[in-house]
Amino acid sequence: MKCAALVAATALLCAARPASAEMIEKSGRFGGLQVTYTVVLPNGYAPGRAYPVVLVFTGGAQQLRGAENTLTADWRHEAETRGYVVVSPGTPNGELFFEGADRIFPEFLDMIVREYRVPMGRLHVAGHSNGGLSAFHVAAKHPAYFATLTGYPGLLDGVDTARRLQGLQRLCIYMHVGNQDPEWMTAMLRQAEELTRQGFRIQFKVENNQAHRLRAAEINLSARLFDQIESCGR
Repeated sequence: MKCAALVAATALLCAARPASAEMIEKSGRFGGLQVTYTVVLPNGYAPGRAYPVVLVFTGGAQQLRGAENTLTADWRHEAETRGYVVVSPGTPNGELFFEGADRIFPEFLDMIVREYRVPMGRLHVAGHSNGGLSAFHVAAKHPAYFATLTGYPGLLDGVDTARRLQGLQRLCIYMHVGNQDPEWMTAMLRQAEELTRQGFRIQFKVENNQAHRLRAAEINLSARLFDQIESCGR
């Protein structure tokens, strides 16, 4: 009996103990598409508690392996220690998230809000390269979900840009680009200057000695991305 009681008590203790930090793979159906996504959970994660969440889009072809690499290089360490959940989807159909793969929204956003108890308008979204284009695209289509928007690099591209930008007025916007990435730097600077003239809350930063893919570890970018998110007053 004593052994049985000890086993039961140990099981209860383990169940009550918050989980350690980890990166896990999950999947679900959103907008009619089956989506696999990677989630970073912070130290002490406890299901059912409310957490700040960053939705991150990887660049390139936006495959799941790329999402995992982006989280590991740019987001995981700071998220785990600061108590954030970070979610990064892989493309469900081979299309980019600023093109046909955007069909998963807003259902995917609703899942994040529900599962991690995020107040409406308090999600954060970020991405680099094609992921930066995706972050701006999704935020412009569904601005009510978000508090901050970060492109490193990234901007709003495509048709009817001026009208779509207006939905981002209430967000804090952060733009980072390497000084060795002239095409993106020119386009982003032009957009940042226009948004500044219109009174948007925007910060634009040129990163020295950096090409298109910013190397976060070299320039302390990971910590600065979170510092910016946390500095956004509402």
